[in-house]
Amino acid sequence: MAKQKIVIKVNMASDKCRSKAMALVASTSGVDSVALAGDSKDQVVVVGDGVDSIKLTTALRKKVGHATLMTVGEVKKEEKKPEPAAVVEYPWSYHPYTFAPPAQHVVYQYPASSWSIF
Repeated sequence: MAKQKIVIKVNMASDKCRSKAMALVASTSGVDSVALAGDSKDQVVVVGDGVDSIKLTTALRKKVGHATLMTVGEVKKEEKKPEPAAVVEYPWSYHPYTFAPPAQHVVYQYPASSWSIF
């Protein structure tokens, strides 16, 4: 059996009604995803496999409010085109880390003095 997309219009006046409808639909067996659609978020979009749309609409009528079954159809598979891999070219002398220059030591040579200890 193919996955189907069911759209049910439900009168939901508040956020509490919306969350109640979402929870009811999500707990139904066979449901893969649930979403709200429409201008006033009054449509419940259900995607699943083997979901009885009539029983789902009846359950929403009992628990939430007036519900109307809008559409039932198969889910269209979206073909994704593979994105070409980004080619990054590095110069041939690229080093992943840098080297610190060697430490330099300065040696001072004092000029010969005119006086001597011996």
